[in-house]
Formats: sequence, structure tokens, C-alpha cells
Amino acid sequence: MSIIERALKRLQADGSAPQVRRVFGRVEEGATQTATGRKISIDQEALRAAGLLAPRQQEQEIGSQYRQIKRPLITAAMGKGREPVRNGRLIMVASALPGEGKTFTAINLTFSMAMEKDLRVVLVDADVAKPQISKMFGVNAERGLLDAVTNPAVDLERLILPTDVPNLFMLPAGTQSDRATELLASERMVDAMNRLLERDGDRIFVFDSPPLLLTTEAPALAAVAGQVVVVVRAGYTEHHVLLDALNRLPESCSPSLVLNQSTLKSTGYYYYGYGMPAEADSAATSGGT
Repeated sequence: MSIIERALKRLQADGSAPQVRRVFGRVEEGATQTATGRKISIDQEALRAAGLLAPRQQEQEIGSQYRQIKRPLITAAMGKGREPVRNGRLIMVASALPGEGKTFTAINLTFSMAMEKDLRVVLVDADVAKPQISKMFGVNAERGLLDAVTNPAVDLERLILPTDVPNLFMLPAGTQSDRATELLASERMVDAMNRLLERDGDRIFVFDSPPLLLTTEAPALAAVAGQVVVVVRAGYTEHHVLLDALNRLPESCSPSLVLNQSTLKSTGYYYYGYGMPAEADSAATSGGT
């Protein structure tokens, strides 16, 4: 039995084949301070209640851990004190399989980065087959990434929606396509990302990616991203599964690892010890997250 088959059986057996159970945002019209007159209103308290943001009593501790995670990524992206990584402002957050906390990590990483005074951060729903970020924040009916890559005449910049969180923006997945892998691996995708990077040098994009072992879209996206963060769930992700996932990445890629749901204290950068409750994990992910 293959790794993928075993993973799917495990998800079915423990009842954790996740599904989005709540919507935590909505698009508001008439936002006069935005270019499009629209913005996403985010219910942060509902996110906390669902375990998708740090609870108030752990906010300081979790915030400190995410500062450790984000700092090297920002340094590599912006080149502060060093040469920036090529396309380093395109950060892909991935995992080997569903249920490892990938979407949870992407959300918390963008919220933490948005606290920087001189950055703007765009959370991109790149899990185009199962767009959970788009569903969570009420933008699954909006045009997004795939629409612009499908039709170069579509201005991708105008599809990025501001939120009511300062410096935080979102780009929905867009209209689903059975050619998603080819589109993400195309020169159109490269051109679209280059235009976004050129438009604003103080902007970072965090891509919530599909699982590396269950889709062909994730390796295609990794070929475009300048930095890749792979989330590993403590006590869940088997060593050979992780190695197989890392082998799906381009040879030029040097991924960073985040250990999620660990009970051990942090030993350095890229290790995160906060664990979501099972229901929250289901809310954060789907069969392809």
C-alpha cells in the first residue's frame, strides 16, 4: 500500500478527514479607503474560539514563537543585512499530507508578519483544488489567482482584497480549473508573480499550498516560490513520508521546517509548539490541506 493510500485510510479511520465548518470573514462593500471599495472583515474572536489563532491567555507566548519563525523569512525576503533570496517575498507554506497544521501555520504567520510596521502581507489561497482559506474568509466566490493566470488580461492586483487587519491582504484561489497544475507551472504564473513583486517592494506573499504528496500543484508552486516552509506534525508525520515530500521539491529549494503540535520546548528557529484541538484542525483543513 502506498504512502498516499495509508494516509487516506488513516484520515478516514480517525474521523479527521477535515472539513471547513465555519466562515470567519465576509466581504464588505463601500470601503471608501480601498481602491476597489471592498474589504474583508475578519472575526478574530471566532478564529480564536476555533483554535485558528492563539487564545488570549497564550497570545504572548505564541506571538514570541511566531516572531522566531518569521524573522529569518523576512530577512531572506527583504535582504536586511544580506543579499535577498531570489523571489524570497514569495513564501510557500506546505506539508506532506493533510492534517499537519499547514493552513493554521499560514494564517498565523501572515497575522504575525502583518504586525511589522514596514511590511504589507498578502495571504494567498493557492490550494486551488480545495480552497479552504477562501471558504474560511468568505471569498470563495471571488475571482482570484487562477482567473488571472488563466487570462493575462485580468489584473491580478485588483483581485487582492484588503482586510480590516492593518497591513493584511488576501488573494482568493479563484475559479477552479482542471488545468490548475499546468497553469501554476506556466510562464503566465511566473509573469503574474513578477508583476506583483515589481508593484510593491515592501510586500510579502504567503501561499497556503496543497499537500506535497497528494497533489501535483504543490511542486509546481514550489518552482515559483523563493522560500518554502514545510509543516511537520509532531507524532504524526512519519520520517520517510517527510523525506518523500521533500524529494518532491525542486533541487534548488532549501526548505525550512516548522514542527507543529509539539509538547517540547522550542529549540530554535522554525519550531512551533502550539497544538490545535482536533476540531479546530478539522476547521482549518480539508482533505487537500
